[in-house]
Amino acid sequence: MVEEQHKTAENSVLRTENLAVGYPLKAEKKTIVSDINIEFYKGELIGLVGINGSGKSTLLRSLSGLQTPLNGSVFLNDEKLNQISAERRSQQLSVVLTGQQISKNLSVVELVALGRQPYTNWLGNLSKTDIKSINNALAATELQSLKHQKCHTLSDGQLQRALIARALAQDTNLIILDEPTTHLDLHHKASVLILLREISKNTGTTILFSTHDIELIIPLCDKMLVLHEGKCTMDAPQKLVENGVFSRLFPDKIIGFDSETSRFYLKK
Repeated sequence: MVEEQHKTAENSVLRTENLAVGYPLKAEKKTIVSDINIEFYKGELIGLVGINGSGKSTLLRSLSGLQTPLNGSVFLNDEKLNQISAERRSQQLSVVLTGQQISKNLSVVELVALGRQPYTNWLGNLSKTDIKSINNALAATELQSLKHQKCHTLSDGQLQRALIARALAQDTNLIILDEPTTHLDLHHKASVLILLREISKNTGTTILFSTHDIELIIPLCDKMLVLHEGKCTMDAPQKLVENGVFSRLFPDKIIGFDSETSRFYLKK
């Protein structure tokens, strides 16, 4: 876990002030989550959870600068996100979204090399630094043996690792991923989650990701964000368990939460 003494202003990677997210709806605005005041520090692994429709993707897009917040501010490395150019932002923040369109005719190494676009010249020539970053990303995600394989031949789990490697090659201090374990079986979900944990601790990269796999991430994350009834609660996972946050997440007539085992169960 990230130690308290390391939670200083100079280690702050992203923070929000009175943030509200949602979307325009005809003549008015539809707020999904409001009063969001959160802060992430270097090397933290942060899981974002909530029921369907709670605003997970909307929040991630707003924190990434891909969607304009309805109110409040996002600060990336203590600078207002909306005042950072797209080019500079891509050198500080990398994003992996669900359903992102990529050419599956690319090889793994070609896909990962796309992460260096914020640094290459207009010809796309790779420098020694670029090549080193690509190789480091392949090594961190254990894809060296597959680097010349076409993406269309990869399993879902391997492709997810390749997308994470592309984000890692971008050499940013913050990576945001929208549901990186979707469509994976239990083994590959665990593999991707452990990989994210290792990357955050070994490289000092801050990683924020959304997921439905609440039980799997409670032991892994430094912090969790829980979206519920239009509000965002952030704390260490065990604190959230102790405070009954997960017990209130789903309709209590159907699903219960055992705080001793940190597991959900169906009520009879």
